[in-house]
Amino acid sequence: MTLPGFPEATPLAGLGGGVLIGLAAAIMLLGLGRIAGVSGLAARAIGFSGGIERSAAIAFIVGLPIGAALVALMQGHSVPDFAGPAPLIIAGLLVGIGTRLGSGCTSGHGVCGVSRLSTRSLVATASFMLAGIVTVAITNALGINLP
Repeated sequence: MTLPGFPEATPLAGLGGGVLIGLAAAIMLLGLGRIAGVSGLAARAIGFSGGIERSAAIAFIVGLPIGAALVALMQGHSVPDFAGPAPLIIAGLLVGIGTRLGSGCTSGHGVCGVSRLSTRSLVATASFMLAGIVTVAITNALGINLP
């Protein structure tokens, strides 16, 4: 299934991924009483905060890229080629700073908080979306073509 004007879109795969993300968030909330915010889990995995057992946080964080790679390989795609170390480190630092300033990340606010109708999460998610829209508009206006 493709969408008109978006030949590379895969809405059924997106729907499936969204269902799995929601299921993982629900299992974590109902089973452990914790929000499945990736930034909080990453902080716990490296020992910056308390909460969930550190081994569970490490398993969750390590499982994210491994799961994505397995799905790509099962679909016959190669594992994606990522940016070099410098852009990844810079992006990671910026995201880390943003998640601390926003008291959470897109997974914690956007998936878990919005589903609970948290006002703080609704505002945070609207801010994330607006920042993304503005970034795309600026890069398009400047003719910057990012991969």
